Amino acid sequence: MADEPTTEVSEETPPMPTEEEMLQALKAVYDPELGINIVDLGLVYGVNADDDNNVIIDMTLTTPACPLGPVIKVQAEAVLGNKFKAVKDVDINLVWSPRWDPRTMASEEAKAELGIW
Repeated sequence: MADEPTTEVSEETPPMPTEEEMLQALKAVYDPELGINIVDLGLVYGVNADDDNNVIIDMTLTTPACPLGPVIKVQAEAVLGNKFKAVKDVDINLVWSPRWDPRTMASEEAKAELGIW
């Protein structure tokens, strides 16, 4: 019998995204009240992956009592979990220090949209 080609499916795990790739993906998450993405607002303080392909996002909200905080958290988790197949789990670590200040933390584009000069 002649050698027939095999059609094996590779089970290779895709590579973990870089911090920059994850931050770029998180730009799809908008603060529903302000209509500006959470990265440009300066709400994301850091994105890290551990050795087990879990991602931890250190972020804050515009105020501790933000009523849409749970919505933003779910969207951020979904964006990274759905876009990057290597990501096993996403955990949002809400932090309040330093306190969010759009004058120093928001991008220039976000400041212009917020009317901060």
